[in-house]
Amino acid sequence: MVVAGLEPGDRGMMLGPIGFAAPWLLWALAVLPVLWLILRAVPPAPIRRRFPGVALLLGLKDDDTVTDRTPWWLLLLRMLAAAAVIVGLAGPVLNPETDRGAGTGPMLIVMDGGWTGAQDWALRSEQAAQLLMDAGRSGRPVAVLRLSDPQPVQFQTAQAWRGRLTGMGPLPWEPDAERAIAALGGDTFETLWLSDGVAWPGQADVLAALEDHGPVSVYESWRAVIGLRPAQFADGGIALTALRSAPGPARDVTVAAHGRDPNGVQRVLARLPLRFEDGAEQASGTLILPAEMRARVTRFELEGVRSAGAVALTDDSLRRREVALIAGRDDREGLELLAPLHYLTQALGPSADLLTGPLMDVIPANPDVIVLADVATLAEGEEQAVLDWVEQGGILVRFAGPRLAASKVSRDNEDPLMPVRLRTGGRTVGGAMSWGEPKTLAPFAENSPFYGLPIPADVQVSAQVMAQPDPTLADRVIAQLSDGTPLVTRKKVGQGQAVLFHVTANAEWSSLPLSGLFVQMLERLSVSSAMAQPEVGDLAGTVWKPLQVMDGFGRVADAGNLPGVDGAELAQARLGPDLRPGVYQNDDRRLAVNAMAADRELRAFDWPARIPVTGMARADEMPLGGYLLAAAIVLLLADVLASLALSGRLIGARAAALVLMALLIPAQPHPAYAQDRPVDDTRAITATHEVVLAYVKTGDAEQDRISQAGLMGLSDVLFFRTTVEPDAPIGVDLERDELGFFPVIYWPITAAQTMPSDAAYARLNRYLRSGGMILFDTRDADIARYGASSPNGRKLRQLAAPLDIPPLEPVPQDHVVTRAFYLLQDFPGRFNSRDVWVEAAPPGAEKVDGMPFRNLNDGVTPVVIGGNDWAAAWATDERGNPLYPVGRGYTGERQRELAYRFGVNLVMHVLTGNYKSDQVHVPALLDRLGQ
Repeated sequence: MVVAGLEPGDRGMMLGPIGFAAPWLLWALAVLPVLWLILRAVPPAPIRRRFPGVALLLGLKDDDTVTDRTPWWLLLLRMLAAAAVIVGLAGPVLNPETDRGAGTGPMLIVMDGGWTGAQDWALRSEQAAQLLMDAGRSGRPVAVLRLSDPQPVQFQTAQAWRGRLTGMGPLPWEPDAERAIAALGGDTFETLWLSDGVAWPGQADVLAALEDHGPVSVYESWRAVIGLRPAQFADGGIALTALRSAPGPARDVTVAAHGRDPNGVQRVLARLPLRFEDGAEQASGTLILPAEMRARVTRFELEGVRSAGAVALTDDSLRRREVALIAGRDDREGLELLAPLHYLTQALGPSADLLTGPLMDVIPANPDVIVLADVATLAEGEEQAVLDWVEQGGILVRFAGPRLAASKVSRDNEDPLMPVRLRTGGRTVGGAMSWGEPKTLAPFAENSPFYGLPIPADVQVSAQVMAQPDPTLADRVIAQLSDGTPLVTRKKVGQGQAVLFHVTANAEWSSLPLSGLFVQMLERLSVSSAMAQPEVGDLAGTVWKPLQVMDGFGRVADAGNLPGVDGAELAQARLGPDLRPGVYQNDDRRLAVNAMAADRELRAFDWPARIPVTGMARADEMPLGGYLLAAAIVLLLADVLASLALSGRLIGARAAALVLMALLIPAQPHPAYAQDRPVDDTRAITATHEVVLAYVKTGDAEQDRISQAGLMGLSDVLFFRTTVEPDAPIGVDLERDELGFFPVIYWPITAAQTMPSDAAYARLNRYLRSGGMILFDTRDADIARYGASSPNGRKLRQLAAPLDIPPLEPVPQDHVVTRAFYLLQDFPGRFNSRDVWVEAAPPGAEKVDGMPFRNLNDGVTPVVIGGNDWAAAWATDERGNPLYPVGRGYTGERQRELAYRFGVNLVMHVLTGNYKSDQVHVPALLDRLGQ
């Protein structure tokens, strides 16, 4: 940004942090000494002559006196006034921006353009726009290269690039060094690199290639980039790890688990606070969720961080597991507690979908886990089918029993579906014909999936099948008894694994199935069936359809008609235009591809000493000319008063001080609004005589003025377009005003709002239950989404916590507010975001045959929540002219029109309920919809 008043290419003059637009005017300061001499000569000193008759005048006093010379302090006052005028006209500016894009020759603006720059994207875009403006003033050809999507460098005018820059946004992947180097061409140019501050593969090669074309300067934000690694299972919980690119002071962040509640509404299911210690670059924690809730989680997100790297999508690894239970003998009628599958059913039922039936019937269902309870010998066809299933990633869990102990399975040679070789017979302890006492469990080793589980003291084993000693036995034991004999063994089979409990699945051989430890061990094994990142060979020849994709800001949307992705490319996870972060599906299996890989490290790039690196944030410019000219006027007024006082024409020094004070203190008019008057019967009569829209007074005078103007503009639109004729809007004080007069109350959220009292919340809840509607507007859709941890979003959660608000959902396509007067699918205000929430439809709201909309009840949503700043879009002055800009050109005016239509639909919905769901309106609506 150039100093105000500078001509293109003129950098003015700098004196410390102050620059001057017209420094040549400062030469006038040199004439101040001459001015001093002139002022000292006026008035001229009197000539002294001694006259004897003067003695007759002694004792007389003249009311009009004139000093013989100008006092020094009055001369100083005049000199200061003159100096203030000279310096003020020279155009002083505090912290002036210099023309960093000024110079000659082509200039290349380089932006990393990946998700690592999303959290500061507004700052980078503003910086790039400023560089384009500076280059335009100097007449330099310019090009913009986004390294995440490099296109061949083409130098054009700054004006041509300015329009294209507004359409650029961060991409959900990182820069491509090879393509970026190929896009540079062979021209010579100066490079200004707007770096994200994070190192990425090939960055040094790109820097060397840019230096081959000319000098390179780097502008980098000093704020650390924060990312979230994909969720990992550890010790029965979900391990979450956040990283930052540079060490810094201690900082707390929160990870929110998003998913659908039982009503199908997307909401935050759980939160996990993480803490970066002082100087630490990593913060970790474990989130413990019930299996049912864990299966509902669709993504983890760092609250308050807008980037794809701060979002970790989930796939089948968190879904409810399918477990097939196969018993080696039939259940004995009437002896359920002795049935081989009873305890397994009780332990796995709450957290998994159980499949039962013949083995060859459940294998085609492709369960995650197959449990064989005392199944000794499998038929040849069954054994091969199970082996193929395990090698493809399944987990086979086997329990011992009398049948397995008496069989010859895995005796001479290790069975492919057994983790170890077994001894003939078994081992019995604690009986009348055996030696020793029943054995307890030993603590689980660190490499065991059961590590960390507490072992109850009452769990004892009285019988077991024994494993043959083998060189590989120690590596396959994941649980053992106190005497060192194996209790649970495991081995890897292809992509899956085979696990053997050396005791029965019921309580015949041990008390393990009677304990909570049994449930936790089975849960650990079923969770471990979550498929790890597949290898290239595993997915070769398959095609995966994208279901959801994520943009650079971390927003998840439907993939639409994007083409499928080859399985080999999906396994390599090289993100780019052809493979975007998101959720991909093949048959009944889903895989999540995240912008932040599990092994990704965030590190700041070490720029060579030869490369100048400066920050992006700069102090705001402050023109000082107006202040200096105002000070000169005040000094000249003080000079007039002082001159009058010296000549005796101003009566009393007190009067002079009062006049000077009146001149120095500007009047501060305070606009008086009609709604500021005390509550009286006239106000109530006005509110009930006509439809009146209301807004909540926030204590912020500027925001209250916007709310008043916005509702006035909406009232005018209602008056001219509908049969509703609203009166002037009214501001309400939640602590003292009655709310029942108003059908709609607009509540703008500001971070400094005070919490209402208990009495105010009681009135608010009574208002919501009696059919009123509150439109909550966080006014931050340009920087945050609903539920994000912005200052206004956090304040909304505090303000709304005591309110009786029903479950919410994003406005569905068939909600009545979309057709109450106009047919709408977008609800913009000054900003345009789809994150608008209303009361969730009842569970039984379903479409009836022949009806285009669901059968909704006749209620009105009590709250509407969004952040599009609707009042600013509606606001008009007394002549009906818009007060605030919305977008640019025709597109912006179209957005303002849609904002008015949304306001009309909202008011009509409150006044008429869901009458547009009646069948009498269906033909007209279908005609309007073109169906």
